[in-house]
Amino acid sequence: MPLRAIWMPIIIGVFAAHTSQAQDSVDGFLARTYTGAAGATMPYRLFIPDAAVRQRALPLIVCLHGSGGAGNDNLRQISGGNTAGTHLWTSQEMQARHPAFVIALQIPGGRQWGAPSSDELTPYAKLLLDLLATLSKEFSIDADRIYVVGQSLGGRGTWDLVSKRPDLFAGGIPVCGDGNSTRIRAARDVAIWAFHGAKDPVVPVAGSRDLVAALKAAGSRVKYTEYEDVEHDAWVRAFAERELADWLFAQTRKRP
Repeated sequence: MPLRAIWMPIIIGVFAAHTSQAQDSVDGFLARTYTGAAGATMPYRLFIPDAAVRQRALPLIVCLHGSGGAGNDNLRQISGGNTAGTHLWTSQEMQARHPAFVIALQIPGGRQWGAPSSDELTPYAKLLLDLLATLSKEFSIDADRIYVVGQSLGGRGTWDLVSKRPDLFAGGIPVCGDGNSTRIRAARDVAIWAFHGAKDPVVPVAGSRDLVAALKAAGSRVKYTEYEDVEHDAWVRAFAERELADWLFAQTRKRP
């Protein structure tokens, strides 16, 4: 499905709904709030590259937090255990090599980014897609280089988004997540590098193993790294992988 077809339903009132209630900056991430056409709201942080490099279309990285990032303070999703997965992409060195927009959204406690048992996106995943469409009108974003990265709760969301919207994302990095091993076959053309700890007591490692196996059976060139002695904090090792950033930014969306 073309990108335009995915984003068309959100047009009425969307610009008026996109507001920046607080423009305070934390480590370069501006605080914003998105209000969709139906009135639902979601706080988020946005990192905007330097103006000098925004003369061309730039990639966008979508960061989905784990359960520790949930709330409504518009801060937990870029701090604590969610620091590495968001700040890796915004360091001065990284931006010099791979300038990109980075967005870190926040959902309330008890809500989900992904719904493996449903054919539908979760309400917050739908709101996320609406926001991406709005940002693409505000900034010059490379539609062929939109990536989604998530850990734990966000790892499930990453698997869910690439399986339900494989035509939108060029790549995904799900860390200690799980999902639907039948539906994931639809994401065989999306570049994916998955990570999990073999001793994870929260999200069993079988979640990633089954999804990776299903993708390989469908012809995907999925990458998978399993840490033998790691429990439910695989993101510490994953976001420190030296080849991760170069691998991700080399990916482009595959068109039909």
